[in-house]
This record gives sequence, structure tokens and C-alpha cells, in this order.
Amino acid sequence: MVKIYESAYGGWQKCLFIENEIVQLVVTLEVGPRIIRYALQKGENMFCEVKDQMGTTGGDNWKIYGGHRLWHSPENKPRTYINDNFPVKYTVDGNSVTVTPENEDYSRTQKEMAITLSENSSKVIIEHRITNTGAWDIDLALWALTVCDKGGLEVLGEPEKYRALLPNRRVSLWPYSKMNDHRVYWGDKYITLNSDPTLKEPFKMGIDNHLGWAAIFNKDCLFLKRYPVEPEVEYTDFGVSFETYICDYMTECESLSPLMRLTPGSMGIHVEEWELFKEERPDAKDEEAIKKIMDKYM
Repeated sequence: MVKIYESAYGGWQKCLFIENEIVQLVVTLEVGPRIIRYALQKGENMFCEVKDQMGTTGGDNWKIYGGHRLWHSPENKPRTYINDNFPVKYTVDGNSVTVTPENEDYSRTQKEMAITLSENSSKVIIEHRITNTGAWDIDLALWALTVCDKGGLEVLGEPEKYRALLPNRRVSLWPYSKMNDHRVYWGDKYITLNSDPTLKEPFKMGIDNHLGWAAIFNKDCLFLKRYPVEPEVEYTDFGVSFETYICDYMTECESLSPLMRLTPGSMGIHVEEWELFKEERPDAKDEEAIKKIMDKYM
């Protein structure tokens, strides 16, 4: 049975709890929205909480807060960084909650997240929506960013498709990313990113990720994210459907929709599916151990 109720969390007096006997989610209602918590019952939060921003509201500057959010890509200031420091509305329909912030007057877009929790498993389906509320067409990709807590190991699968003499994968790197960054392991079957809380310098990369999944091991748990990938259509940032950003206090696990043109009044949709399992963390370079774990959930 899924329970949905309001309660205080993290310094905010009004948050929405969505839970069953297995997992608990918390959604901010005074700002955002953010899915600020995803955890096994009585377990630790898999998501980052930025301590000096927890419980705060208002202000003109955009705040990360932590947790999971919805943006639009390609990244650009000020369009992407319109602040969301004010109350949001929500509706409940059975096991689903739809959370709606204020319309973005500057970008002329309306965001929504519809969050559905399974009755008897950890599975969560998040339908991200952006509607063009302006008077002309706009081009964008929906961008779903999950800010996971420090200390984790992120795992990405390498594509297995053989294309004879042609390449079979794409990697995008940001100007500050070093290819010899010790946190990154470029394996045969997997790419792994090992969080180092002592290293403030960021690293960001994107991949086309034909497999459509990403995983993070942390706090004796496995957080698994899945999303649809369309290999033959156009994506932003040199054609990648998945991006990740790591620094000292977080690992961002980010999926993107294809680039789409929204006519006035039309809506773009991008869906993610999450699961959370009790699982020990493997060594970052032990690909056989990683495969043995991942095979259980694929």
C-alpha cells in the first residue's frame, strides 16, 4: 500500500512523503520541486542534501538544494538557471503525485513531474513534462538530473553493438574535464566513476548510452536509473543521452530526452524508472564483480 502525506523534512515545514513498505520518497513543496529523498525504509538517503540550503526558501539566485530536478537542455544562463525557490502545487491520483511549479515567465515553459510509486516494490516512475506556454516554437531537450550523495560508485555500461569498421560509441567532455582524472575508469564492459570527497575539481562527461541505464552504489545500496534511448535521433551536447558530473560533495546522474521542437501549447515528455536494492559496493575496476551484480537486475 502506498501512503502519501504532508510532513516536515530537512528544515522545510511542508514536504510530501510518498512511501510503501520498502522505500520512501520526499518531495519539497515550499521550493522546487525536488525529490529530495529516496531511501529504503529506515535507510540512508541516496540523494545529496546541500546542508546550508536545506529548509531555505525565496531569493533571486538559483539553488541546487540536492535531490532530483527537471531542467531543459542545452545548458544556458540565465534560461536554464531560472530560480525555483517558491511553493509548488500538487495533485494526487492513486499512487501518483503530479507536482507543478510556477510557470517560467522568462523561458515561457511550464514544468511538471508526475511521480508514481509501485505498491510492492522500490520501483518509481517519473514522467517529466515541459509545456511551451509561449507564442512561438522552441527547441529543447528535457533534462532529468539526480544529485546523488558523495562517496558513491557510478557504473555505466559500454555498448556491445559491433559495427565492423565503424565507431559504436560517443563521448562528450567539458573544458574542465581531464581524461586522466583518477576518479574515472575506462573499462572493457563498464565505465566507472568513483567519488572522491577530498577532490573539489569537477569532472563532467556525456555518452550516447544506447543501453539506457546508469547505476550508483552507495551506503550498501544500488540505485538503478533506466530511461528510453533513441539512437537514430538528435540529442544535445554532441549527441549524448546521458551526462554525469562529479565533485567533492555529489555525483549527478543525468538523462536527456531527444532534442525536440515544441509548438505553442505542446508538451514534451521524458520518463525515468528508478529502483533501489540492498547491495554491496564492488571494486571500481572489478568488471566481473560488477557484471555479476548488474546481471541480476537487467
